Parts: sequence; C-alpha cells; structure tokens
Amino acid sequence: MPSARQGAAGAPANAPQRRRARGRMLDGILLLDKPVGMTSNRALQIVKRLFDANKAGHTGSLDPLASGMLPVCFGHATKTSSWLLDANKTYEVVAAIGVRTDTADADGSEIERSPVTEISEPQLEAALTRFRGDIMQVPPMYSALKKDGRRLYELARAGQEVERAARPVTIHQLEIQVFDPAAPRLRVHCSKGTYVRTLVEDIAAAMGTLAHVSELRRTAVEPFGGQPMVTMAALEALDEDTAARDALLLPVDAALQAFPAVYLDAGATFYIGNGHAVNAAGAPSGGLVRLYDPNKVLLGIGAVNEDGQVAPKRLFPRPSR
Repeated sequence: MPSARQGAAGAPANAPQRRRARGRMLDGILLLDKPVGMTSNRALQIVKRLFDANKAGHTGSLDPLASGMLPVCFGHATKTSSWLLDANKTYEVVAAIGVRTDTADADGSEIERSPVTEISEPQLEAALTRFRGDIMQVPPMYSALKKDGRRLYELARAGQEVERAARPVTIHQLEIQVFDPAAPRLRVHCSKGTYVRTLVEDIAAAMGTLAHVSELRRTAVEPFGGQPMVTMAALEALDEDTAARDALLLPVDAALQAFPAVYLDAGATFYIGNGHAVNAAGAPSGGLVRLYDPNKVLLGIGAVNEDGQVAPKRLFPRPSR
C-alpha cells in the first residue's frame, strides 16, 4: 500500500502532475486567408480551436492591417516552419502618397504631411528601379526586432527611437499593379526579413514625398503560390463537420517541395532512423532532400554529405493521421 504522502502509483503526493495534452493529434498545413483587423496569433488560436488541434503554429506574422496567406502548421508540420519562415513572400500593397504615420501604415497616427500628394507613373517607375535586387533596408521602429533585450515596438510605444543597423534584403520583383497618382498598388516579391512598410516609405522618399501603407495583402509564401486559401468564415461555416475541415489540410511535405525526394529501402530506413548516414539510390550530389520509407511515408529531411551518403538532418515522428 502506498503511504499517505504517495499517490496511487507510488509517487509523492505533492509531485508535479504532467499536464495531459488537449485536442486531437493532427498533422498538416492550412493556408489561412487571415482577415484584416486580426492579429496572427489571434487567428492561430481560433483556427486551433476550430480544428480541436493539440499542437499548432503559424509561419510568419502578418500585421493586423494585413490580410492574406498565413500558413498554419499542425502537429508534425510545425517542424517545417523554419523553412517557411525563411521563404520568399509576395505581397500586394497600396501606398497612400503624401502622409507618413508613426507605424508606417494606416493603423498608426499621422506625424508628417508632404505637399506632394500625387505622383506620375513614369516618376514611380523610375523610383522602383532603385529598389529592385539586393538592397539595404533599415528596419522600422514598430517591429519585433530586439535592441538590448527589448522589442523595438515597445521602445517606440514609449516614445523612444534607437539606431537600427541596415540589413540586406532582396526584392526579386517590384512592379506597378494598378497605377493611381495618390494611391498606387504595387506587387512585391521579396526575401525573408523585408519590411514592406519601410519599402513604401523609401520609395516615396526617392520621389521627394511621403507615404504609408493603406492596404497590404500577402498572396504567397513559397512554396505556396496560386493555391486557394481558406477564409475564417469558411472554416466556421463547416460547424461540426470535422472530416470536411480536415480535408482542407495539405500534407506535411507540401512545405518541403523545394527539396528532391529520396525513397529509402527498409534497411536504410532503419539505419537513418538511428542517426546513421546511408547510401540512397537517386540522391542528388548535394543539398537537402525529402526522405521517405518504402511505403512512401515521410521520414523527414536529410542532407547529402561529401561522400554522397544521405545523413539525417531533421526526422519527423510517423504521421498521426
């Protein structure tokens, strides 16, 4: 018999209890169309509740002002988030010419006004040429970057402005989508770490005026581009139809399509699962690869070493759905 100070299993009665995970074990990726006016974290929590998911995370925050693609990863798919965070992204943005705000978007307060409130299309096109390719960009004060352990937006809200080092980013494409002299719409395809708000301010400065972002929509997060997004309203309309909601999820390896697929035999599957590099037919000469077992079940990510063998880099537990 356990003592009065022990639980039924013999553990001390005051021992910390392990919290049981709540929600379903679910794997996959949802391409959510985040609505305007909602934080990315709030959107994540709503989606997680609708799916009754045990584990979920999003890849790359969108400002409340912004709408568009917010990949939400469930279960094992959360292990792919680092690749999605590093991915190129595409935006549609409307620049409101003539006014600068403290946050560089329409959610902020006006702090400066320019007499130049309209621009010409040739003037804009000339300015855009200066920002295509590899550029240096100074991050905005209203950002989640840290300075001496504090978020920049915390300092900004306290009325402080600190020096920020310029960082390299790449603007793969920058084009006029719809020209309006007071509010042109631009399409931006850029590398990770690019602040579109800052880009809009810098383009305006190159034209001798001011601007802020009045609309922002993310249309793609590589490798997801062109696939349909799911709105919050559509998810909520499914009510208790769990199967229909689950059918909206993409498989875990949908986030890893940039890497070649390598299929392992039973022996190689065993050894790589125990941390060993293996010979694999069809492996490229180098780089990262997707690894599958003989039943075409995703094992994880491998790296081809200088000996031509595939070594485990990030292995996933077997899918739970």
